[in-house]
Amino acid sequence: MAVSIRQIVFSPLMFWLVVCSAALYMIMPLRNSLRLGMDLVGGTFITLEVQTEKAVETELASEMQSIDGLLKKAHKKLPRKKIVEDNTIVLTFGSLQEAQDALRVIHDASPYLVQQGNAAEQQAEGAIVKLKFTDVRVNEIKQDAVERDRQVLKSRLDRFSVAEIPIARQGERNIVIELPDVTDPQKAKDMIGTAAQLDFRLVYRTAPTEEDLLYELDGEIPHDKEILPYENDRGHQEYCLVQKYGQISGRYLRDAKPSLGGLHGVEPVVAFTFTKEGGDLFYELTSKNIGRPLAIVLDGKIISVASINSAIRESGTISGGFTRDKAHLLALLLKSGAFVAPVTFEQERQIGPALGAEAIHKGLISCLVGLLVLFIFSIFYYKVAGLFAFAALIFNLILVLVGMAWLQATLTLPGIAGMILTVGMAIDASILIFEHVREELGRGVTLRKAIDAGFAGAMAVILDANITTFIVGVVLYNFGTGPIQGFAVTMMLGIIATLLTGLFFLRSMFSFMINVFGMQTLKI
Repeated sequence: MAVSIRQIVFSPLMFWLVVCSAALYMIMPLRNSLRLGMDLVGGTFITLEVQTEKAVETELASEMQSIDGLLKKAHKKLPRKKIVEDNTIVLTFGSLQEAQDALRVIHDASPYLVQQGNAAEQQAEGAIVKLKFTDVRVNEIKQDAVERDRQVLKSRLDRFSVAEIPIARQGERNIVIELPDVTDPQKAKDMIGTAAQLDFRLVYRTAPTEEDLLYELDGEIPHDKEILPYENDRGHQEYCLVQKYGQISGRYLRDAKPSLGGLHGVEPVVAFTFTKEGGDLFYELTSKNIGRPLAIVLDGKIISVASINSAIRESGTISGGFTRDKAHLLALLLKSGAFVAPVTFEQERQIGPALGAEAIHKGLISCLVGLLVLFIFSIFYYKVAGLFAFAALIFNLILVLVGMAWLQATLTLPGIAGMILTVGMAIDASILIFEHVREELGRGVTLRKAIDAGFAGAMAVILDANITTFIVGVVLYNFGTGPIQGFAVTMMLGIIATLLTGLFFLRSMFSFMINVFGMQTLKI
């Protein structure tokens, strides 16, 4: 008896039963572990408007920094720069000759910029040059801003592309999002509405109030700087005079992840890593400004100010009194990328399921009816082996549900259809094995050899059939959208589960009966 208990405990079947129990524990209750699609439970419908003008202004700011680089390289004097209404860059030079020399350099290197007027305009404070983008370039920037914002939203809301969240353009500047089975619309809106525009700016002055700063500046803020509020480590509000346009932006980030750091090493922070280009720029900034404070600005708000103690090239941390959840969210937002242009909420409405409870009911009934028919057929035609096949089928469905929960995939009606298809494919694999076993038993071999030969003989056919079907699923997933992708995901998960249960779990049951209970004959 002791040997039998040892055989039971260390049998392959016991391993699979433990896996099955763990899988059931993971997905129960099903309603909390599975995400249901819009056609089953409804959800939230949101329309966003992309502020494309801001994208043009951001691009102009980038061009202003490029102009400085061009003029430095050409050994020309640098002008004072600012962006005014109607998306125009205003460059103020010391003389008309300086302006004309600079224009030749700019026109050769920046074909998208056109001059407003025929020549530089001489004014009292110097020579004024006004530059704008061409209409074609402005249109390209706006179209690109909408598309790139859509891609950022897709990365934030559907990181693995299995959640079936439709995110589509509407008109020239709108994006439509459908969020199925949303339990906390405000959390989704917080993630959607956060631009996550990160930049690093040098701090020139700090004062307890904005009025104190203005007093120090004689009531006039320099055109290339601005005042931003900041809550310091002691929880007191301060105001900082910083560069208006950041020297380094979040687009140079290669990675961002939550971590622990701060003064005592236990504060939630966000660790970031730059690309090579970003690292070079950050090194240049920090190496030339050791001892000066550097502000980390997120969406126009200072979240952290630190003193530059040494030159930094590739990595650093962002602290700001984060909770763990906020650090995780900020890391996700930074990693998914910043909006090229901010968005505003134009419309939000709750929508009911297209088919709802009736669809779920009918889908479950169809699954149960299919399982019942297969159970009767399996028992009637294959006896005990049929019972094993049905147990493998149930395990198959459990593994599919676990896979969907792990991937955070959304279950829709097409997904239910994919699960029903999986049922048919799974029983087909068992039938192939049983027919081979029946042939071997007909030749008079022992049960153990017949089972070994049956599984070996059917394996090639099962692999060929399932691999080719899996390839079809990959094609459907890559080229399909929405419901078609949902069908493909459940079908591919079903194929993987079929191979595991048909080739390993089913065989472990036969081995268990032979090794532990000494089964010598099998009616099949």
